[in-house]
Amino acid sequence: MVLSDGSFVTVNSKQNPDLYWAIRGGGGNFGVITSFVFKLHPLKMVYAGPMLYELSQAKQVMQWYRDFIVKAPNELTGFFAFLSVPPGPPFPEDLHNKKMCGVVWAYSGDMNKAEKVFQPIRAFLKPALDFVGQLPFPALQSMFDPIYPTGLQWYWRADFVKKLTDEAIDIHIKFGNALPTPLSTMHLYPIDGAAAKVGKSDTPWAYRDAVWAGVIVGGDPDPANKEKITKWTKDYFDATHPYSAGGAYVNFMMDEGEERVQATYKHNYKRLSRIKKKYDPNNFFRVNQNIRPT
Repeated sequence: MVLSDGSFVTVNSKQNPDLYWAIRGGGGNFGVITSFVFKLHPLKMVYAGPMLYELSQAKQVMQWYRDFIVKAPNELTGFFAFLSVPPGPPFPEDLHNKKMCGVVWAYSGDMNKAEKVFQPIRAFLKPALDFVGQLPFPALQSMFDPIYPTGLQWYWRADFVKKLTDEAIDIHIKFGNALPTPLSTMHLYPIDGAAAKVGKSDTPWAYRDAVWAGVIVGGDPDPANKEKITKWTKDYFDATHPYSAGGAYVNFMMDEGEERVQATYKHNYKRLSRIKKKYDPNNFFRVNQNIRPT
C-alpha cells in the first residue's frame, strides 16, 4: 500500500493493524493499495437470474419478499428491484421498455437441490418473466453489463434499512411507478447473512444489524436529462430516508457532506479519523466519502 508521503507499507492483522482495520470499510481515505492477498471460496455454478412481475403486483411482491428473504438460507439471496425491461434479446418483445418489479436471485448451494429451494418462490406468484436457472457464476456477474455501457449520466442516493414497513413500501411503489428514464432503478440488497455475524466495531462498517442496503439510481445517456434523473433520485431518497437506519454503503453515495459520512460510520468514525491523521494528516486522499483527520 502506498501512503500519502510516497512510502510503501504492508498491511495485515500483524503489520500496521490499525491501518488494516481502517481500510476494511474506510474507503479510499488512507492510501493506494497495489497488491491484495485474497482468501477465495470455490464457486463454479449458481442457480440464478431475474424473475419479473407486473408493476401492479409490486406491493404483494415486496411484502412477500420482505418476509421470505430474512428466513432464506445463506446459500440463497436475491435483491428486489424496480426497473424498465431492456429493449432487446433475450427479453420478449412484449415486455420491452415496460416498467416492472422483480427479484434477481442467486443460489450457491447444492445444484441438485436448487429446484426444490425455488419451489416456494415459484409457488408464491407466477412471474411474467422467469430467467432463473443454472449458469456459471461469472455469467451472473456480467449478466447486466451490456445494459450499462460507460459514459452514462448517473445520480445516486442510498440507505441502510432495518425494517421494510408497509408505509415505506407504498412510497417505494409511488416512485417505482415514476421511473424517469429506462436506466433508472432501485435495488434492495439483503445483507443480513454472514455479514451480520461480524461485530459492529470489528471493521469500520457499523451497520451489521441492517437487513438491506438500498440504492436509488437515476441513469441516462443524455446530459439533457440530468435534472430529471437527479430530482427523481433526491425526491425518492427524501421520502424513504425517514424509514431507514441512517447511514449508507459508501460505494452507493455521492458527495453528501461530512455529516452523512459520520452517520454512515457512526461510533467508528472517531477511530477512523484518528487513524487518518496518523497516515494521511494533510487529507491528500479526499476525493471520496471523506474521513477527515482530527
